[in-house]
Amino acid sequence: MSSPAANVRHKLSVSDYYRMGDAGILHEDSRVELIEGELIDMSPIGSHHAGIVTRISHVLNKKINDQAIVSVQNPVRLSDWSEPQPDIMLLKPRSDYYYDSHPKSSDVLVLIEVADSSIDYDRKTKLPLYARSGIKEFWIIDLNTQRLERYSQPGETGYGHCETFDKTGTISPDGLPDLVIDLSRILE
Repeated sequence: MSSPAANVRHKLSVSDYYRMGDAGILHEDSRVELIEGELIDMSPIGSHHAGIVTRISHVLNKKINDQAIVSVQNPVRLSDWSEPQPDIMLLKPRSDYYYDSHPKSSDVLVLIEVADSSIDYDRKTKLPLYARSGIKEFWIIDLNTQRLERYSQPGETGYGHCETFDKTGTISPDGLPDLVIDLSRILE
């Protein structure tokens, strides 16, 4: 007699995810993202969160020129099993503006998550995922503490370097050293 099988989850691939959309199972306005083969409900975007994302996007667009593409709440293909939708990404310039395919981790110069109620999820789930996927630089804007956490040196077990900034300083992404951002423009 065989023993009962353990509960096994069925992982969804990115292809499965898009087929679900094509079949009408997931709608364009569904607030879900694919993380390690699982559909994860995204938190509703409150006005404070939306305002900060808009402010950061505005500041970056004014300063960036043609050094990078600012992408707001669009997908990034990390693997066959993960396609999150971060708040903001600075992407390597590409003539098609990623029309032909979503960016991959190697296209991302900086990935930014704005966090209030999602802070634990961003630190415990997304941070290690981004590190394993090779996202070179990851910022968390913590709305609760009004601090920016900057993570770099990605590896299989996380990021090797972390710095925390408040609104009194400036920051320059490692991949865009000429881009100097006054943190008082993005933190309150």
